[in-house]
Amino acid sequence: MPELPEVETTRRGIAPHLEGQRVSRVIVRERRLRWPIPEDLDVRLSGQKIVLVERRAKYLLINAEVGTLISHLGMSGNLRLVEAGSLAAKHEHVDIELESGLALRYTDPRRFGAMLWTHDALNHELLIKLGPEPLTDLFDGDRLFQLSRKRSMAVKPFIMDNAVVVGVGNIYATEALFAAGIDPRREAKSISRARYLKLAIEIKRILAAAIERGGTTLRDFIGGDGQPGYFQQELFVYGRAYEQCKVCGSELREVKLGQRSSVFCPRCQS
Repeated sequence: MPELPEVETTRRGIAPHLEGQRVSRVIVRERRLRWPIPEDLDVRLSGQKIVLVERRAKYLLINAEVGTLISHLGMSGNLRLVEAGSLAAKHEHVDIELESGLALRYTDPRRFGAMLWTHDALNHELLIKLGPEPLTDLFDGDRLFQLSRKRSMAVKPFIMDNAVVVGVGNIYATEALFAAGIDPRREAKSISRARYLKLAIEIKRILAAAIERGGTTLRDFIGGDGQPGYFQQELFVYGRAYEQCKVCGSELREVKLGQRSSVFCPRCQS
């Protein structure tokens, strides 16, 4: 599943080509996504100028003069730029054609993503209860410490809770916990303030590094410019179960936490 760095990579790739451009038409070939694409999306968006392309958590917000298109990439989706009118393949469900001659094409083999229309994006039901962005000053170790005091759940699903902080998905939670030396199985309330301060720093560092490297290439993810990400080359633990730890040489272990696989080093993480 594309995580925050992959979505931000997509935003950076498409924004320069969308902002300031007017939509000529919208072609919807398949409306049956996680939620149905609005029947009147073409009427609402065509003729409008795209003002700004933003990201909130893993949602892309394509702000037009009147209204916002909320897009989520789901499990396997991507948005990329193509020539308007170019032949679409089987899973290429939506084209937003621009007067520039380009089109923003949405591809989603599993159809678990979303394209929704709203006039009040930040108060939309999908966004209103989200926690702070991890790369802002609203998120830090003190917030993690305070919110964790009565939480007996394991620390890994705790930091993946979008009400605590958005965008810390499975890949980057796994890597941040390794970098901070914290066992992902530990109860959230058992971890000290000092260790949460370290964890928050590592979350910020790892997410920022992943964004700069274009995200992590997993299965079929590509950015808005059609290029893969390269952060996978720097993963220490994610996807490396039973291999040797790059730091101490111990065999990495794998457990299930919150129905997600979690790899950790029994020596480096306590």
